[in-house]
Amino acid sequence: MEHTDTLAAVSEGMADAVENVATSVVRVNGRRRRSGSGVVFAQNMVLTASHVLEREEDLSVETADGRTLSARFAGRDHSTDLAVLNVDDLEVEPATPAEGEARVGQISLAVGSHSRGEGPRATLGVVSAVGGPVRSRRGPRLERFIQTDATPYPGFSGGPLIDARGNVLGILVSGWGRGAAFAIPAEIAWRTAETLSERGSVKRGYLGILSQPVRLPDGERLGLTQRAGLLVVGVEEGSPAGRGGLIVGDILATLDGQPVEDTDDLLALLAGDRVGRPVPVKLVRGGELTEIEITVGERG
Repeated sequence: MEHTDTLAAVSEGMADAVENVATSVVRVNGRRRRSGSGVVFAQNMVLTASHVLEREEDLSVETADGRTLSARFAGRDHSTDLAVLNVDDLEVEPATPAEGEARVGQISLAVGSHSRGEGPRATLGVVSAVGGPVRSRRGPRLERFIQTDATPYPGFSGGPLIDARGNVLGILVSGWGRGAAFAIPAEIAWRTAETLSERGSVKRGYLGILSQPVRLPDGERLGLTQRAGLLVVGVEEGSPAGRGGLIVGDILATLDGQPVEDTDDLLALLAGDRVGRPVPVKLVRGGELTEIEITVGERG
């Protein structure tokens, strides 16, 4: 009986999690044959997958309470396969992004609007991988992703991947078959959505390196305030990093005066106004701190 009660409690918890996010999930009508899903991330603003929008006019969303509302295209970012819509009088409580990064093995639920407007659908799985970069089958190069084995049914694209509390781990963007789905982490998705809301597009910069986080045991001696940096394990020929003098074995510590401890830090710093201009880069080379200047390239 105890095991049955535990299983029932877990089952109720999963249903509650879906219920918590369901009112923030909308159906997005932006292509001819199949609708997609979207998540309300701010007042009157919907975040969805870019490939869900085959057109940028004659758009609408359908809310969980059965309303159909006209939507205006606000912008899209092909690099993350994300897009934003503005919907007047939406009056829907925004979804809550999860705190911290998704963890491999964590229970996750993929949630999508029903293709016939009959309420949400959900599938259960676990976070099977967290990493990046990877190129999706639709083209975008996902710099950071969450992979889950929760089955992405047709119409789930643009919907949320949630944790056991109903908080959003990421936005579903690409199904790769074999029962796997990919999502953009919530932190990146929300930040991208805010930029799209304000500017309509996102400038994406790149250095052209392969890297991995490493500890900086001598960081304090070198005058650094952080405990980790990015070890450069590869430099693309002719890349901004190569032209700037970055070499394999360097440890990237700061970019434009900001600490770089992991890939997410670097990606956040390589967007917006830094694209196309030279920025100072501090790095550890041969156990000593040195500084070079790199002009951030713009990713096509």
